[in-house]
Amino acid sequence: MATDYDTPRKTDEELHEESLEELKAKRAEVQSGKIDIDEEEEAENLELPGADLSGEELSVKVVPKQEDEFTCSRCFLVSHVTNIAKGSGATAVCRECA
Repeated sequence: MATDYDTPRKTDEELHEESLEELKAKRAEVQSGKIDIDEEEEAENLELPGADLSGEELSVKVVPKQEDEFTCSRCFLVSHVTNIAKGSGATAVCRECA
């Protein structure tokens, strides 16, 4: 790329003023004529294809707690006894909560 060394150079102050004016112009462009849209309201009205699951039924087989499992006293998740970090019985705590 060729550079013309004979052209007058701009000072730092002139460059700074130009950049401020450019920023102000961009700000005016961004703020002009746009209406604020409530994103929550838009999300409520948005319908995804195939998202209507009102006619669907969920069937899950529930298995009672086994002999080698415990219920964490903090997160109440059922885990294997090898996941006990401290305590025992009703005060047992899993490794994730410890």
